[in-house]
Amino acid sequence: MPNRNDLQRTLQRIDNKPYPAYKEIKGSYSFDGFTLIIDHVQGDPYAAPSRLRIRMPLEVAGFPEELWAQRSRREGVCSHLARHFGRVASRFASRSGTGKSGMIGIDAPGQEVLPTTACLLADDHPLELRFTVGLPARGRTILGNSAARILCADVPEAVEQSLLYRNLDGEVIDHVAQVNEDADALRAHLGERDLIAFVADGAILPRRSGIDPRPLEKAPIPFESPAALRVTINLPHAGNVSGMGIPRGVTLIVGGGFHGKSTLLEALEVGVYNHRPGDGREQVVTDPSAVKIRAEDGRYVAGVDISAFIANLPGGQDTRFFSTLDASGSTSQAANILEAIEAGCGLLLVDEDTSATNFMIRDQRMQELIAKEKEPITPFIDKVRGLWEEKRISTVLVMGGSGDYFEVADTVIAMENYRPRDVTGEARAIAQRERSERRIEGRRGFGDIRDRAPKGESLDPSRGKKSASVKSRGLKAVLFGNDEIDVSGVAQIVHPGQLRAIGEALLRVRELADGKRSLAQILDEVENKIDAHGLDSLVPWVAGDLCAFRRFELAAALNRLRTLEIAAGREQP
Repeated sequence: MPNRNDLQRTLQRIDNKPYPAYKEIKGSYSFDGFTLIIDHVQGDPYAAPSRLRIRMPLEVAGFPEELWAQRSRREGVCSHLARHFGRVASRFASRSGTGKSGMIGIDAPGQEVLPTTACLLADDHPLELRFTVGLPARGRTILGNSAARILCADVPEAVEQSLLYRNLDGEVIDHVAQVNEDADALRAHLGERDLIAFVADGAILPRRSGIDPRPLEKAPIPFESPAALRVTINLPHAGNVSGMGIPRGVTLIVGGGFHGKSTLLEALEVGVYNHRPGDGREQVVTDPSAVKIRAEDGRYVAGVDISAFIANLPGGQDTRFFSTLDASGSTSQAANILEAIEAGCGLLLVDEDTSATNFMIRDQRMQELIAKEKEPITPFIDKVRGLWEEKRISTVLVMGGSGDYFEVADTVIAMENYRPRDVTGEARAIAQRERSERRIEGRRGFGDIRDRAPKGESLDPSRGKKSASVKSRGLKAVLFGNDEIDVSGVAQIVHPGQLRAIGEALLRVRELADGKRSLAQILDEVENKIDAHGLDSLVPWVAGDLCAFRRFELAAALNRLRTLEIAAGREQP
């Protein structure tokens, strides 16, 4: 195998040559203690940066076995190493030429701890780090000496500082592993305690802004559980941790404006993921099957049975197999709920601020003015109990505008200056004393749910001469062939790497969608493949920019593909 000196000589030899000469360096090189692998060389300085890997034997890296032998601890450590390498490499990186010249990058997770292809650590695999380098050029002329400095000096120094355990703070690494293991243990306790979420005392929920998920720095208000909802859970490392346990069933979060209702719900949304130390939400966990639901005017809907909520549309359109290119707020919200249930959701998270008003409730006065036979919508208030009692699907609902929901709630939490109070008793007393005059609408219970069988031929990833072209745009969209899938309304996609992986997973969905398999069965098979072979199984190349995603977000992307067709459906009890 060529070594560092061979790479350096090659780079010096091609100095001042046209950019395509960089292709000569593709391959593996032996360095002191690790192997540098150049998997892909960019075509020009403006193209996506070149893809590289570091492979280091575990005995060289020196990480104690207890840090990587168990999945939770390993994922915490890998997430930390990717972020740490990114910080170290950024000190060496600089724009030293045209385009992306000189840049060193890694697709590290943000506040959430996500399994990622950027860093891999296991007992049957060397420590592997995947990153990118912008090979330097002036115009399209190679700067070979600059490239030699980056690859043969800067990268080895970054590796020395970030991948060798002896050069890291062992206490920090241990803490990272322990925090992640505790979070998984805490989430496992939810089912045992009949809870759908837990928010630890002392947690910091407010974020800096809607686009900055880091914890609020100025005067953060630590969370404090109301006594009636406080539970204590023993964790492997943190010991006994107390906090608010939210029981299964129907929960309302109420309170005045700007008192923290939506902030609490947003913490629950991302509580399906673990969080890095210092985030403030390390011990905020939610049922992993939780799905945030909102109205999405204009979204595409394909063959969804929304008759539980909407029936007898003008014109006689069949809502048992409802399709539209331009859903209204109410039809989109109904479809979002049924699609989430189809994918296996056990907890709905709903905020009235992002919901369709006419989908949430029809009060007594509106019922008097517009008779039920002229209103096709059965509001959510009349179905939320059926979801729980028949389907065992819980709901957490932020509600500040309608006390009628007091009558259907099992738990009511009031937020006052970011502090929760259990007001369940007060809400029930109000509901008893001031009886609502509105009438329950629609049939009793929730009703049947239909599976759908997608047609694979309706998923066309081809674009121009490419048989499959899949790209992503941040957290907002997947470009699937000639179609753009808008996922901007899907709240629980938290990292661009998730969306990149979802785009590739749609190709697997296309292979499996034969018009006979249900969507749930297809999602099972995709998950099973990833569980068995990792995220790498989604692509035929070595990728360092894929992050783990949930089946719910994959289903959401598929459901928003405007060419999707459904072959058939079958009822489930």
